[in-house]
Amino acid sequence: MQEIYDELIKNISKEQILCDEPMSKHTTFRIGGPADIFVKIKNLENLKYVLKIAKNRNLPLTIIGNGSNVLVKDNGIRGIVIKLEMNDIQVLDNQIIVDAGATLTKICKVAKENELSGLEFAYGIPGTIGGAIVMNAGAYGGEMKSIVSKTTYMNDNLEVKTISKEEHNFSYRTSIFSENKSLIIISTVLEMTKGSKEDISNQMKQNINSRIEKQPVDLPNAGSTFKRGKDFITAKLIEEAGLKGFSIGGAMVSTKHAGFIINTGNAIAEDVLKLVEHIKKTIKEKFNKEIELEIKVLGE
Repeated sequence: MQEIYDELIKNISKEQILCDEPMSKHTTFRIGGPADIFVKIKNLENLKYVLKIAKNRNLPLTIIGNGSNVLVKDNGIRGIVIKLEMNDIQVLDNQIIVDAGATLTKICKVAKENELSGLEFAYGIPGTIGGAIVMNAGAYGGEMKSIVSKTTYMNDNLEVKTISKEEHNFSYRTSIFSENKSLIIISTVLEMTKGSKEDISNQMKQNINSRIEKQPVDLPNAGSTFKRGKDFITAKLIEEAGLKGFSIGGAMVSTKHAGFIINTGNAIAEDVLKLVEHIKKTIKEKFNKEIELEIKVLGE
């Protein structure tokens, strides 16, 4: 790793590169062992340079945004972890052109100030636009697929490509980017509609108040732990199974919303994974339903 670090600092500032960096500092779960090398990417040149090194040395590569919707295992992540910090936002008529590392909350505020509607559903989701596109994030009846016009990405040959709305292959919590993890989102164009600042603001307030009331936003978590079923609401089954408040180690099923596993303060990834398996087994036994994780598990 020292050789790789020495190679990285030839073109990237030392302040952007961290060795043996605890991933608990970079995830909303506040859980995770060390990344061998953690690099904060500020621009496209940085990204190309790191990808080239990783490819030439056949190093594992992991991309994160704001660290939401992920659980990093206790032994950490081998190779290089890239945190995308490119976050420029531009407004052009009814479009918002935004870099992958910009947070959803920041984009929502820009949209409101420019009287552009369509992203209110995402206000308060603690993620970046890149991550939201990867998983086709949604809430309160809205989804990314309804506003994404086109996305620019880099493939594993370091080529920059742009795809149309249809080519994203959006479906429930998936996209072409979740199916092909070698594609790295650089920026996207959101197609918005004109609205009044007051209406947009009121909808954003309503959504954030609903989150505060119904979700454990005051405790570390990774968002909704499980996907919805085709014919059932997973959180409802978990509650009906009497699992609210059930804990293993420092990981607990939220007493506020059964769809969330929370870190009560000292949880490790193993606690969360054991709790996940217990929930899956219980739901299968009680309701004969298979449930699927929504959060992504990273590392080893």
